[in-house]
Amino acid sequence: MDKLWKYIIFASAIVLAAIVLSAAVTQRYRINNGTIAVTGLGETEFTSDLIVIEGKIEAENYDAAVAYHNLEEHRNRIVEFLTSKGVAEEAISFDMPYTAELTRSVYENGDYVGQQFAGYNIEQSFTIESNDVDTTEDAARELPSLIAEGLKIRVYNPMYYYSGLEDVKLSLLAAAAADARERAQNIAESSEAMLGELKMSRAGVFQITAATGDEEFSAGGSFNLSSREKKARVTVRSEFKIKTVK
Repeated sequence: MDKLWKYIIFASAIVLAAIVLSAAVTQRYRINNGTIAVTGLGETEFTSDLIVIEGKIEAENYDAAVAYHNLEEHRNRIVEFLTSKGVAEEAISFDMPYTAELTRSVYENGDYVGQQFAGYNIEQSFTIESNDVDTTEDAARELPSLIAEGLKIRVYNPMYYYSGLEDVKLSLLAAAAADARERAQNIAESSEAMLGELKMSRAGVFQITAATGDEEFSAGGSFNLSSREKKARVTVRSEFKIKTVK
């Protein structure tokens, strides 16, 4: 008997869910009666035409003047190296140096007694920015070889940009809007209806990802910087009035 009641309750729940769903669908149709909402897609691939590579050099010495002189030599060596590889000198820029005092821990009989001045560390960041992507990419890849000459240098992964991105965005919006209208037109015709005027149109966020791979989209939009070959896409949600053809 207990099992029978379980089946009765389960069957009743299914019937109740069906009634609620039916009511929800009816209400949704009533709200959207006379209109059709579709989402269009605009998508394209492009190749980055600007590369930006950042790095940092350091010099240490007990004497601040000596440390700065060493840093200056490192800076000149970097410029010399990059220009010898074909990078334009104006593509290389350096930020303001940052100076910090160095200290070392002092112990007596195994007990910590404090910090002692140990000299100066001077850091300076640099940036290489160029439209000559291939040359800059190859030259920057060899920069860490200067470590063998005694330079303390760090080079970070390149970032890739596209100078015509705003034009790409505008063309994608137009393509997505046109795609939305075409989809709406096809649905209207298959439903024996006539597509009317545009009632509302709203663009989604731009997603710029690597051209290959399965990079995930972000709700706030994504902007891939690590890939030279990129893919851009945007959606446009449009709502049109429709009229039934009698």
